[in-house]
Amino acid sequence: MSKIEIACFNPESAMIAFENGADRIELCDGLSEGGTTPDFEITRQLREKMNIPVFVMIRPRGGDFTYSDAEFEQMKNDLIRLKSLNVDGFVLGILNESDEVNIEQNKTLVELAAPLPCTFHRAFDRAKGLEESLEKVIDCGFKTILTSGQKMNVSEGKENLKKLVELSNGRIEILVGGGLRSSNLEEIRTLTKAGYFHSSAITDGGAFANPDEVVALKSK
Repeated sequence: MSKIEIACFNPESAMIAFENGADRIELCDGLSEGGTTPDFEITRQLREKMNIPVFVMIRPRGGDFTYSDAEFEQMKNDLIRLKSLNVDGFVLGILNESDEVNIEQNKTLVELAAPLPCTFHRAFDRAKGLEESLEKVIDCGFKTILTSGQKMNVSEGKENLKKLVELSNGRIEILVGGGLRSSNLEEIRTLTKAGYFHSSAITDGGAFANPDEVVALKSK
């Protein structure tokens, strides 16, 4: 069985994921934007209802991953506030204007989050260079990279994902996500040798996780 993190864009999906065996929740808002920082009160209420790890997205807006000074201040403030809720980790990622991993800003957030772990999200898939970006993310102190192998989805990126698992050599977890479903999980896992997988488990183009899909992902 695989370890499964479900990306949840609303409290309903988070409860569906929790009740159907997800190993971890990535909690965010902004489904149409690919995930933004969730509401403080919703996060507080959900944290009280579930006993599995909840990682919280820190992303002030959709679009690119290069932020103004004001947006960066907002990210720091959001992280500090949400950290007070006994969440289990954070999901974030900042690039500079050249689409390279912004070491200074990411390090600042990772240090603010400590001792909680941070996942570098799919900003990685926009970053220049596979190997160089991997090393920079490790240097920043992240514990996990969420990636589709710098391609549109995991099926297109599977060779790069395999390479990332090999290059990381246990120094950081490669969390495989982006177009991942129960229908392609086994193939991707066999090829990449990754151990942790990420999906929204949304199967109908709507907004909510499908309970049957969560179960199916877990059973692979």
